[in-house]
Amino acid sequence: MSPQRSNHDQLVEGTIRCLERLPAERVTARAIADEAGANLASIGYHFGSKDDLVTAAVIKGLDRWLAEIERAFGDLRSDTPSERFRRAGSVIEETRQRHTGLAQNFFAALAKAPHDSRVREQLAAGFHRTRTSVAALFELGNDQAGHDAAGVALAQFYGLLLQVLLDPSLAIDGERLEQAQHRFLSVLPGGSD
Repeated sequence: MSPQRSNHDQLVEGTIRCLERLPAERVTARAIADEAGANLASIGYHFGSKDDLVTAAVIKGLDRWLAEIERAFGDLRSDTPSERFRRAGSVIEETRQRHTGLAQNFFAALAKAPHDSRVREQLAAGFHRTRTSVAALFELGNDQAGHDAAGVALAQFYGLLLQVLLDPSLAIDGERLEQAQHRFLSVLPGGSD
């Protein structure tokens, strides 16, 4: 690996560490460079801006979080997709606390996306990858309907994550999540009672 690529990776890894332990307003270019053991100017050289670096690190961190969730489901591969989905709430809640800083910075990146095309493109690419992974995890299919269903599952995940970041008492565990979904589906046309 070339030294430049290594420095690129060091910056991403240092940023992820900063995202995990610092509030968004304290994730500065200087803090990142110090954490990564890199020169401050290398942020501009490799990423163009601190915001682009933070976005890249957020996406990599979220991909790792999804991989962590997938590993937790590894022993459940023999279960049905509905059983895996039921367990998902608990697995996500078990891992969420370790990733609170990452989640906070993810929402900060989302706020920047409408005004910054590079941030928007990076986040959109991350969502495309994640939809594919979620569709496979829950056996939703690798067609448009499967990817749409994965998008709905992600919307639920990120919506609940946002609520929990605002107030941890809003967390909904696996059994309560399942009951809430049944209640919601029961009021839709064609839903069960």
